Amino acid sequence: MLSDLNFQSEYRSDRCDLVQDFYIPCLENSILYSRAVGFFSSTSMASVAVGLLALIQSGGRMRLIASPCLSAEDAEAIALGLKQREEVITQSLIREIDQEFEQAIQDRFACLAWLLSHNLLEIKLAVRKDIRNRGIYHEKLGIFEDDAGNIVAFTGSANESASALLDNFECIDVFCSWDEGVRGRTLSKAENFRRLWENETPMLEILDFPEAAKRSLLRLRHDKFPIDEITKKISVMSEKGKDYMPMVINPDYGVPILPSNLQLRDYQEQAIANWFKNNGRGTLKMATGSGKTITALAIATELYQKIGLQVLLIVCPYRHLVIQWSRECRKFGLEPILAFENVRNWQSQLSTQLYNVRSGNQKFLTVITTNATLIGQGLQSQLRYLPERTLIIGDEAHNLGAKRLVESLPSNVGLRLALSATPERYFDEQGTEAIFDYFGSVIQPEFTLADAIKAGALVHYLYYPILVELTESETEKYADLTKKIGRAIAFDGDRDDNEMLTALLMQRARLLGSAANKLEALRELMQERLETSHTLIYCGDGSVEDAVTEESRRQLDAVAQLLGAELGYRVNTYTAETSLEEREDLRIWFETGELQGLVAIRCLDEGVDIPAIETAIMLASSSNPRQFIQRRGRILRSHPDKKRATLFDMIVLPPDLGRETIDVERNLLKKELQRFIEFANLADNGGEARMKLIDLQKRYGLLDL
Repeated sequence: MLSDLNFQSEYRSDRCDLVQDFYIPCLENSILYSRAVGFFSSTSMASVAVGLLALIQSGGRMRLIASPCLSAEDAEAIALGLKQREEVITQSLIREIDQEFEQAIQDRFACLAWLLSHNLLEIKLAVRKDIRNRGIYHEKLGIFEDDAGNIVAFTGSANESASALLDNFECIDVFCSWDEGVRGRTLSKAENFRRLWENETPMLEILDFPEAAKRSLLRLRHDKFPIDEITKKISVMSEKGKDYMPMVINPDYGVPILPSNLQLRDYQEQAIANWFKNNGRGTLKMATGSGKTITALAIATELYQKIGLQVLLIVCPYRHLVIQWSRECRKFGLEPILAFENVRNWQSQLSTQLYNVRSGNQKFLTVITTNATLIGQGLQSQLRYLPERTLIIGDEAHNLGAKRLVESLPSNVGLRLALSATPERYFDEQGTEAIFDYFGSVIQPEFTLADAIKAGALVHYLYYPILVELTESETEKYADLTKKIGRAIAFDGDRDDNEMLTALLMQRARLLGSAANKLEALRELMQERLETSHTLIYCGDGSVEDAVTEESRRQLDAVAQLLGAELGYRVNTYTAETSLEEREDLRIWFETGELQGLVAIRCLDEGVDIPAIETAIMLASSSNPRQFIQRRGRILRSHPDKKRATLFDMIVLPPDLGRETIDVERNLLKKELQRFIEFANLADNGGEARMKLIDLQKRYGLLDL
């Protein structure tokens, strides 16, 4: 019985194993498992297979309510299971169910269909009644019940998927009906689920699966992680033994293999050949979205075939890129160790597999880490044991030019590959040189945004400059800063190490970035676009690499308020503080159209892959060429439903301050106009966009741009 178990009031990933310590014991002692979640994936079936079998053996069943956002494979498995249910006439004997289930669990989709077909699982889908509401059903509630009437309720952060149960850092709160102190809350949560199941919850409509599909409310999505990561073989069940078999690593475990459907483009094949000609070193300077990741993994695969490469070490600047790389690696047959954040989560596994590789018991090892983890002692202590046949890949390698990061790169690794659309560091020649010294010079062919658009790797786009004027008070501040900038240049020259000049330029950039009239221009633009979706709104000046300014934050909040509360456009904010799981949720909602737009600050500049973006509105643009090149490449990524992208670019018109500051203005504006004109020149409506800028060029004598 459930009351025989010793429950904690909360289960947190740093102190326990959610699957082994909570889910499986509860399933083994229950006859009904009721679950309501925002997102469901059949990967959870494999994760708790032992407990599900015990639930089945006791004659139990499972009920599930989720948002109508499923992988295509899960949706097909559900449809198949419901169809087969009609064909299942008699209930199999328990031992036959045991045998069938043990076979079905090897394929998570077969398992899902099997549970449905045998009436052991019921699924309903929850949608908001007000379809204009920007939210979705996102509750996370679970109820276990045993045959004595005991109830265990739990709530918390975890969805019903393997990534939540096995990979994420999660926390759940637990309430037991026999505990008088929380009995009322336990029964209240059980009643909440009953009302959900019976479609008695205001604001929500609970639908059977076929009805949701019929009404086109079903949303298909790609899984967060592929099947192989979480599908585990379970042990042959004895009467008492119900643990997973220990994982034994096969010598051929996770070796690189080219995907059967992969067709490299000519420029990728040429870059691979030239990297090998350069003795296994070099930097791929390729536009965002043009396939740097695929090219790099193809190099690793060829190295394995040619020299028996043993270790692949991938270094990324951010955590979300580790997850994205892990997805791509699995397409190449790799089983990466994700070495970031808490060393206890990966260090033991890494040292074991490194030993296996060096002793010949394992052929290949893939490790994906972050820049922050690279400099830590936990990983540094392992890098000295990397074998000679190791390849290091530095993703978004311009970030690795910082002194401490350069010093942390393993000197004992000879095979080196850097990836970046813009490897040159802005105003940091020394850091740029350090990157090329370690990884090697740029490998030909360079592949620009123009090349990528021409080759079809990126989509075509329309470009619309929106000219915005400063308010009276902003003009006064702008004039004051411009005069100070002129004096700083006259006193110390326009040098990179002129700290006073840099600070003044930064203040003025922030003033332009947060210009109040941009909100009015945005309101006017969006009032004509309220029925559109897949829109990205960039906020902030982007002038500070590692901080979000107060002005940027205010602008972000103001934009979200304007679009969401005032205009009813379904948006959410996306910042560096947004958690990994929430980012994934936002990506899914954005792709499916549940969210019409994302309001972002700078964190979308590097690595975040949301190819469904069709329209971008840039309220503030960086003069840093790397940032605006990456932003444009991010927007131009191809997607099956996307034929062309549209860019709206807010450009603040400098006020006419007279002859006194015209030379200063001309020199500073020249850099900005070069970016605007580059955007215009590659657009399908380039002539129209250039005409919008011609008056500005005439005023400052910049018609030669």
